[in-house]
Amino acid sequence: MDLQKEFFACLALRHTPRLGPKLWKVLFAHYPSAYEIVRSTSGWPAVDPEQERALRGVAKSCAAEKWRPKAEVEYREAIKAGMEVVTWFDPRFPESLKNIEDPPCMLYVSGDVSLLKNPGVAVVGARECTALGLNSAGRISAQLSRIGITVISGLALGIDRQAHLGGLSGIGSSIAVLGCGLDIAYPYDNVDVRRALDAKGLVVTEFGPGVSPRPGNFPFRNRIISALSLGVLVAEAAHNSGSLITARLAGEHGREVFALPGPLGQPTFTGCHKLIKQGASLVESAEDIVEILRFDFARELAAIPDPEPLDETDDPLVVLSEMNLAGMAGKTAGIQANNPGKVAPSDATPAGTKTDAEAGKSPTSARKRPSAVERKGLVLDAEERALMDVLAAGEKLHIDALGRTLGWESSRVSQVLLMLEMRGAVHQLPGMWYLAREPECDA
Repeated sequence: MDLQKEFFACLALRHTPRLGPKLWKVLFAHYPSAYEIVRSTSGWPAVDPEQERALRGVAKSCAAEKWRPKAEVEYREAIKAGMEVVTWFDPRFPESLKNIEDPPCMLYVSGDVSLLKNPGVAVVGARECTALGLNSAGRISAQLSRIGITVISGLALGIDRQAHLGGLSGIGSSIAVLGCGLDIAYPYDNVDVRRALDAKGLVVTEFGPGVSPRPGNFPFRNRIISALSLGVLVAEAAHNSGSLITARLAGEHGREVFALPGPLGQPTFTGCHKLIKQGASLVESAEDIVEILRFDFARELAAIPDPEPLDETDDPLVVLSEMNLAGMAGKTAGIQANNPGKVAPSDATPAGTKTDAEAGKSPTSARKRPSAVERKGLVLDAEERALMDVLAAGEKLHIDALGRTLGWESSRVSQVLLMLEMRGAVHQLPGMWYLAREPECDA
């Protein structure tokens, strides 16, 4: 496939009068390329009489090349700027975008395009937000990214900014979806985050070079944020926030909707409370999200390389604080580094410790105490249960020892451990040692 021809053909379709996403989605289902669609205007198919009438008129406009002036200008500007394009029939174009009702026919991209294939969660929210919202968005985004989940947001100030920084701190990285052209620095205060995304993450837009960030563009941007995600977390939003549009689109796309609760009476959380009343899942951590989306993540994480073990000092929010948080100093003051479930090596059972039997304790009384998993009320699948059975003795085990005991490949062991760790059932110690995690208290 000639990439330049395909790019120009997509521009021809996009600039043909009255030809929009719903119609070109029909055409893409019947042709092997956008170039063939533009060449075959006389034979455009239709699936019902209403579409047939619409397509007949649009086909005449396309055949008459009414698209050419605008398409040629955009093509020349994109080539001059060296912009990379991912078109509909490019293998890198995400299937999740093809399945929505009004998909883009192409995307301008900058950065690591392979992130489009990663499982992702959108984290969106208010520009004017509280320290609670900023802290939570950064913490949850960093936790998700740590296990390979890509954080998707809209590169706005406030919650979006913190979500991208959290995503960039881990292996899952982050995707920003713009409501303007790829060559537009907007908002200017996020230029530092934009550079980091270009280098380590991904920036995408369906808008051509030079397109300014007009208000009408953002609902179109929001549908892409939703479509690329397995679920959408609204971290902080007022009752009229644009983030609620993303949440509504997520529901229409069949995605999970999550909302972070805030203080009663706080105006910037009224939108979140409204979503919860309407059925959105109340979440407070990445563990809550993983618990709900665990089967989706388990399916898609199989293709992601195993992460490097974190050092004791690699708290996600510590990493965040070392990145440039220009403009956020006043709002983030007092935010504490928070790494839930962190167990110090001294918490593991030291060598030579006496067992209950040796200490004269009744083994029956020990058995009466429910396990951490049981007390947390977690429902485990067969693989998770098998791994937890090996860890049930209460001793720390190395990942290699777990693999040998279970007869599993290391990638399989690592994936199951990651899922259990995020759900609070196990904890990773330095050096890839693992320990069944006990709840903080029984009260």
